[in-house]
Amino acid sequence: MIKAQRGTKDIIGLDTLTWQKIQQNAQDIFQNANYKEIRTPIFEATELFKRGVGDSTDIVNKEMYTFCVGGKDKNESSITLRPENTAGVVRAYIEHNISRQSPPQKFWYFGPMFRYERPQAGRQRQFHQIGIELFGIENSSADAEAILMAQEFLKSLGLDDLEVELNTLGCPKCRENYRNSIKEVLKPYLKDLCEDCKIRYEKNPLRMLDCKDENCQKIFEQDEIKKVILNDFICDECSQHFDEVQKYLKALNIKYTRNKMLVRGLDYYNRTVFEIKSSSLGSQSAVCGGGRYDGLVEMLGGTATPAVGWAMGVERLFELIKKVENKKLEYYVVSKYPEEAIKLCQKIRQKGISCDFDMQNRKFAKQLEKAAKIANYAIILGEDEIEKGFYTIKNLSDGTQEQKNEI
Repeated sequence: MIKAQRGTKDIIGLDTLTWQKIQQNAQDIFQNANYKEIRTPIFEATELFKRGVGDSTDIVNKEMYTFCVGGKDKNESSITLRPENTAGVVRAYIEHNISRQSPPQKFWYFGPMFRYERPQAGRQRQFHQIGIELFGIENSSADAEAILMAQEFLKSLGLDDLEVELNTLGCPKCRENYRNSIKEVLKPYLKDLCEDCKIRYEKNPLRMLDCKDENCQKIFEQDEIKKVILNDFICDECSQHFDEVQKYLKALNIKYTRNKMLVRGLDYYNRTVFEIKSSSLGSQSAVCGGGRYDGLVEMLGGTATPAVGWAMGVERLFELIKKVENKKLEYYVVSKYPEEAIKLCQKIRQKGISCDFDMQNRKFAKQLEKAAKIANYAIILGEDEIEKGFYTIKNLSDGTQEQKNEI
């Protein structure tokens, strides 16, 4: 028997109802705030992710599903199943000249992503993300709205044990001194760092702070090193922007904590970064992560454009929220005349009312037994009903019956 691939999962039965609720809530919340849905291809040129996500990230170095297409006699190209969606949305933003529209340009998405990593609770190799991307606004109001949208969406799903962690990475100019300071203080410990951190030391020192290796974490906790890591390095302009973000959050009554170790796992972030965590998820507690990426549009070939966004994993949301219960049909047609039964079902469904009938044309008692399990009312359609043009409606909760000329 051929089974589903490791790290993938079929979504069937009642689970689909909860998934539908998640997607519908996203559509309602985001479209109400003027975000338009965007659907990008599930594979892109590999170079898009190398340049956009960053070649110092675990995603690019270890986790991408990459394929070469075309033979030696053809124009060979490398494509990758999308490991995240921001780079793809930015590519579409540039390709379709969306920057010509009046800012802000606001988008939301829902779809599958792919990363080759060890499957665990709430994390699969094919997983799904919901996210928003907001282009064209440098003002800190955009940062605040992005966080607000995440909060409002999560609240709509009944989640209330949420904690927002907030940090600023500054701009490329003020961050350069910080990177050099971190490299200087960690230089004596370089031989003791994990192999990933040794690579990050050269390519992107800030990414070392996101390392989960216990030995690396112990090194970072040393007083002399922690003093450098927690140093307020950002310039006056970036500091003012971060202060304004916090003022907006306070005005919105969004509680948050400052976490100076928060750097996020992608290279394109600058200034504001944040995570929203749930204590229900244990050690892997982040349910949403995002921030600013003001340089990404220009890096991928567009004009310089401020931008902010976030993404959250649907599988993790599924673990957290209350599952949707199956809703009964409104009507079930019980009849020994299948042609009449399907015609009546069609008539009722065209009115937007749920209805079904017994395709196997079983005995009357069996049909009624099935109706009692899956519907609120049974429509009994016998010889008298067909000849005289009425319907017998049975309330399956209390057993009462009545005759009607119209449904």
